[in-house]
Amino acid sequence: MVSVLTLGSGALTAKDWPQWRGPARDGKSTETGIIKSWESSPPKLLWTGEGMGNGYAGVAVAEGRIYTTGDLEDGQGVVAVDAKDGKLLWTTVITEGVPKHGFEGARCTPTVDGGHLWVTTSNGMIACLTTAGKIVWRKSFSEEWGGKMMSGWGFAESVLIDGNVAVCTPGGPEAAMVALDKLTGGERWRCKVPEFGETGKPGAGYGSAVISNGAGVKQYVQMTGQGVIGVRAADGVFLWGYAHVANSTANISTPLVVGDHVFASTAYGAGTGLVKLVRDGDGVRADEVYFIEPDKLQNHHGGMVLVDGYVYCGHKQNGGVPVCVDIKTGELKWGAVKPPGKGSAAVTYVDGHLIFRYQNGLMVLVEANPKEFRMKGSFTPEFQQRESWAHPVVSGGRMYLREQDKLMCYQL
Repeated sequence: MVSVLTLGSGALTAKDWPQWRGPARDGKSTETGIIKSWESSPPKLLWTGEGMGNGYAGVAVAEGRIYTTGDLEDGQGVVAVDAKDGKLLWTTVITEGVPKHGFEGARCTPTVDGGHLWVTTSNGMIACLTTAGKIVWRKSFSEEWGGKMMSGWGFAESVLIDGNVAVCTPGGPEAAMVALDKLTGGERWRCKVPEFGETGKPGAGYGSAVISNGAGVKQYVQMTGQGVIGVRAADGVFLWGYAHVANSTANISTPLVVGDHVFASTAYGAGTGLVKLVRDGDGVRADEVYFIEPDKLQNHHGGMVLVDGYVYCGHKQNGGVPVCVDIKTGELKWGAVKPPGKGSAAVTYVDGHLIFRYQNGLMVLVEANPKEFRMKGSFTPEFQQRESWAHPVVSGGRMYLREQDKLMCYQL
């Protein structure tokens, strides 16, 4: 029987990948039966589609369609293609003119829920569209909420849809995070985040929010310019901030939420920490359980996955040294491994294995084994341009690799 995952009010099959980092926003696919060795037979290329626009955005897959964002001829917007063959279905421009900032291009993976999808642009527009490409509403982070980034590389957030609410992070002084009615754009609440810590900077970070029920309180956990924060879902009250993992350049990776704990890591000399969320009167506080120094673990922007109590990711700024960490203790199980590829590594989990995508394009299959690093083969995709930063997406037995204007589909 096919299991059903629920995102908001829309029913999606387990084969769909409807948002950033998959159905549960944890970088993990529930599919089984993949090819478990690439040593003699790497995945077969099924098709290559064009017209995605320029950028580093990942893709969302829902009900036979693939959605992404990119810099198009007339501006930055959304692209939809047929999952069968990569044929372009429609494009919709959200913001006229191509935004200018470091590393030009879109960053946002669309979030699909029922007959709608939500995106943010790198110059700070949030928009809701139908899955046919019609704009329902859009708002400007700067005009509505005084939004700003912690540094100048453009907004990268992928919108969180939680029931009837769209959650985003403008980074404004009075509205660091806001919750909107997902179908009208009407504001439900805004959260002012006080200054905390001394290692980060005010403004939005480059991560995307996830849901936690830590300490028995439903909250949105997000990586901001100042560090990780928790905001009460019911009313937008700021609950806690954790600055030990923050740096002043770019806080990027989406935190991992497990029970009452949050695991977070950034690069630029920061490091990695685990906090436990504890009730504190009407609120919640974050108590640090341990901290891992940056020479042992700092995740740049490839993300982290948690499998059976162990965190797997790439270590080092602009580096993808494969590491495995016991999340309970912070003990490094293995990590003195020469990275197979060059640059940062984006990581996706599927069927007992980790797919590492390196910045130079190299694809590597690694067994999710806390006892030892066991590489199961590698291959170089058909096309590579600039930095291969888009995370691998696994859906319906296929692996999708976004590479600037092109999208490659491989059989897994």
